[in-house]
Amino acid sequence: MNLTFFFIGGVIFAIYMALTIWNIIYSAKKQKEENYPDIKK
Repeated sequence: MNLTFFFIGGVIFAIYMALTIWNIIYSAKKQKEENYPDIKK
């Protein structure tokens, strides 16, 4: 039971971290597009 709680908590934490990193990258990309619309990659 204790190991199961640890595993489920780890999975939830991993999902949380992945979504947080995705949000940071997505927000930075959007901010760059809004502030510098003329810059082409």
